[in-house]
Amino acid sequence: MENVLGLRCIQCGKELAAEPGVYTCPTCGSKAGIMDVIYDYSAINRQTTREKLSQSKDYSIFRYLPFLPIRSETPRPHLRVGWSPLYKPPGLGKHLGMSNLYIKDDGQNPTASLKDRASIIAVVKAVEENAATVACSSTGNAASSLAGSAAAMGLKSVIFVPSRAPQGKVAQLLIFGAKVISVHGSYEDTFMLSAEAIKRFGWYNRNAAINPYLVEGKKTVALEIAEQFQWDVPDWVVLSVGDGCTIAGVWKGFKDLYQAGWIERLPKIVGVQSTGCCPLVDAFLENRPWKPAEENTLADSIAVGVPRNPDKALRAVRESGGTMIAVPDEEILEAMRELGRTSGIFGEPAGVTGMAGLKALVKRGVIGADDKVVAIVTGNGLKDVKNAIAAVGEPIKVEPSIEELMGKL
Repeated sequence: MENVLGLRCIQCGKELAAEPGVYTCPTCGSKAGIMDVIYDYSAINRQTTREKLSQSKDYSIFRYLPFLPIRSETPRPHLRVGWSPLYKPPGLGKHLGMSNLYIKDDGQNPTASLKDRASIIAVVKAVEENAATVACSSTGNAASSLAGSAAAMGLKSVIFVPSRAPQGKVAQLLIFGAKVISVHGSYEDTFMLSAEAIKRFGWYNRNAAINPYLVEGKKTVALEIAEQFQWDVPDWVVLSVGDGCTIAGVWKGFKDLYQAGWIERLPKIVGVQSTGCCPLVDAFLENRPWKPAEENTLADSIAVGVPRNPDKALRAVRESGGTMIAVPDEEILEAMRELGRTSGIFGEPAGVTGMAGLKALVKRGVIGADDKVVAIVTGNGLKDVKNAIAAVGEPIKVEPSIEELMGKL
């Protein structure tokens, strides 16, 4: 961690040393997840520049190593995490009436979600701290990403998932050799059980809402967006929100670049949830503390009624001058169809929730037709085939007869 100066509590501003497992503020008592990693930006600029970076052949998150809280000599998994494509689909832009719409498809990561960015940091940090087992709770994507990264790193993984987790994601866990604990209860029940087990058995904690280093992995999606735009950042970045860790990471990435002098302005951040589970959207729009909510949405990856990183998430939107919105599940399924049919990109429900929110905000005039916008698709649609079929319906079924085919067509 050559460039890391320590951690800072976002509530009271207290700085403390970056010590293993110390993620609670000793001054104000704010619990885990409230810490930001702080960097020596002058040291970063002595090690690399935008010009040097453009010559790098490492097309993974580790091209940004000076901006990451890991040691340069620590072994890293062979998996290529990051540098996902940034598309400008003309069909989708025309469909939504937008001239500068871009899609960052993070479903192209090794286990098909943005969560790989955090998990790859988790397993590297686990090696640095001599941990043989890494554990987390998850609604699905963080779990599969950890299992894959741990397998690539030669570590054991223990994963806690709510029993509603889609079979496609559970299958990934088992294929990657994880020990999978399916919990009959809510995500909150699952999280609390994992936290107790992690403490009792001394496993390395991959829960991004607890471990501040994992947000640093997620922030690399923002670093990539900036570089892919030749450091001219978009007006808006839109994405779905569950626990709040990913949106916090996106904002942290842009802020780090700004403080290092690599970009001249900051984008506005939009967080989108389902109306079936929107504790952070309600808190933002009503300007009040968040309250637990029901987990009543088909977008399982963001079905988080008790978010674990609410303060960082709300801070990201407020500081950026952005906004939040909730959309019904029907509009999420519609976004899956529209994204696929107009751009050839297959996103899972939680992965395209940002797109659904973007469409609503464009209709309301909050986001302009000519604004430069990036919508992040956070997970691939093959993660949740059941809801994909629900979005588009069953195939046409016929006997092997041209006459019957003609009749059905």
